[in-house]
Amino acid sequence: MATTMDEMREGLSEAQYGARMAGATASSFGGALRKLALDIASHPANAVRTTADLALRQGTVAVQTASRLMGADPRSVVDISAGDRRFADRAWRDNPFLRQLLESYLVTAQWWRDRVDQSNLGTADRRRARFAVNALLDALAPSNLPMVNPAVVKEAIDTGGLSWVRGMTAMLQDAVRNGGRPQQVDSSAFELGRDLAATPGRVVMRNRLIELIAYEPQTEKVHEIPILCSPPWINKYYILDLAPGRSWIEYMVKNGFTVFVISYRNPDASLAAMTMDDYLVDGVLAAMDQVQRITGAPRVNIAGLCLGGTYAVLAAAHLAAKRQADRLGWVTITNTLVDFAEPGDLGVFTDEGAVRRLDQAMSRKGFLDASQMATTFDWLRGNDLVWNYVVSNWYMGRKPPAFDILAWNADSTNMPATMHSQYLHVCYLENRLVKPGSFTIAGTPVDLTKVRTPFFVLSAEADHITPWKGTYRTTQVLGGEVTYVLTNSGHIAGVVNPPGAPKSAHWTNEKTPPDPQTWRESATPHQGSWWETWIRWASERSGPMVAPPVLPAGEPAPGRHVRNQTGPEFAAGVETAPPAPRRRAAAAPAPARSTRAGTRRSPKRTAATPPEASAARSDGAFVDLGEADAPKEPSRN
Repeated sequence: MATTMDEMREGLSEAQYGARMAGATASSFGGALRKLALDIASHPANAVRTTADLALRQGTVAVQTASRLMGADPRSVVDISAGDRRFADRAWRDNPFLRQLLESYLVTAQWWRDRVDQSNLGTADRRRARFAVNALLDALAPSNLPMVNPAVVKEAIDTGGLSWVRGMTAMLQDAVRNGGRPQQVDSSAFELGRDLAATPGRVVMRNRLIELIAYEPQTEKVHEIPILCSPPWINKYYILDLAPGRSWIEYMVKNGFTVFVISYRNPDASLAAMTMDDYLVDGVLAAMDQVQRITGAPRVNIAGLCLGGTYAVLAAAHLAAKRQADRLGWVTITNTLVDFAEPGDLGVFTDEGAVRRLDQAMSRKGFLDASQMATTFDWLRGNDLVWNYVVSNWYMGRKPPAFDILAWNADSTNMPATMHSQYLHVCYLENRLVKPGSFTIAGTPVDLTKVRTPFFVLSAEADHITPWKGTYRTTQVLGGEVTYVLTNSGHIAGVVNPPGAPKSAHWTNEKTPPDPQTWRESATPHQGSWWETWIRWASERSGPMVAPPVLPAGEPAPGRHVRNQTGPEFAAGVETAPPAPRRRAAAAPAPARSTRAGTRRSPKRTAATPPEASAARSDGAFVDLGEADAPKEPSRN
């Protein structure tokens, strides 16, 4: 059961992430609801007929309730055994009055869903109307009434009313601290640098857009070619360094790689004018320059996730156009769309009207507020993202779960206005990346057919944000060697996939035919994590084993940007770097802390961390001494 709940939470975090990527707002759905109402009104005869049918079914529910009160057991007019968690308590079936309430609700809900499905709306409007109607139906569910919900009443009886006291306390706290919405995760169980983003490293560069984090080597020898991780800018980078034992970056480091990661700044109005060009030049390309300065490596490998993968592809195309393709070793992109002809569920949010409204919303602030998008999408998935926690947290007085992926997902970022608008137009509306010469970035036309860099392309079978058949198109548009791998699970959980997970599986196929289904039918299944297949692929293409590079001094990871802080721009040089860092043995072991990911000791300061950059707190973590003077961006926590 615990695994099932974890999978559900991972799915919810992925849905929220997708809505942020598309910039979903309430205005995306109001127009569709109005169109639905006009469609119903414009067909009065059909409206009368369907309303009469609803009245007849409601009358049947009342008659059956009377029959049950007299001891009969008539067949329900609606299926109530579909496994809906809201109505799992047996009282919803055994109590005649609760059963009548439930059946009446389900009959009405199905009637409204039929009105959407049988409407004359266009495909996009119908999908948006379905989202909005479901949001309203979720709010009207009888399980949301505390004095009716049997699970709530039983909890109050079992606890002598303490559940109500705890619940009302939580509701008041959420009203003050969480914008009136129930908390979806207990983030107090996690601390950046200790439970999340805990792989030891240091900040070796900062500019107006990014911090570059270098990770300390954990092996005596490393591959000659380092890895630069390119995360999406929608959330914080540490989905790639989630928790000890669940960190892809930690896995890379422990398998003999020198690893760097980009940590994007949480944009405010000062970054409103930044474009896709800026994100390439000041982001991926600037990070590549610094990686090569520090390591002296002839080439850099790039590993990207989602939008970070899209930018890894753009970097490869830009370098190919500049005749600098030899600066890249290989590129790995995970759950990344390059051809946006099949955008999945995000297509609901990204028609011309929706993007135009989004442009207007962003222009007023210079960015799209992450909390605004989170609130909108929470209500659109109200059953799972709002009402589930209203009942559990407020009515039953229970704490929300402490789950690392949900904690990361809640730590979201804003969207810079110009750049995000350009991205939606270029990719989702116009699909220009796969049209040679149609799009120019940083002064070079994008022609993916001229990219000869080896690519490892991963997708996830249950991914609705970047559907695997859409990501498979990447194999057909790149001009070089492409290895395609399909894993199970979804957009986020498919990447957070460490070895040892009992349900992990993936598929490989040396051939990449044009049709994705043909690829799948002849693919070879493998039990276990795709990480193991990838590490073999990456190791074979990353040069000989050499001594680890000397890392310059810097503030300890995870840095300032991940905490919504800024600091002075710098690029650490290598000419005054100290000897290669090694973990210093502690005089006495630090107190162990138990987390969901296992026991983790508080991080220790490394010998190469300059004393002026940080100060130890009593719990063993570090804070920047300059934080009080650093300008702070709006917190998303």
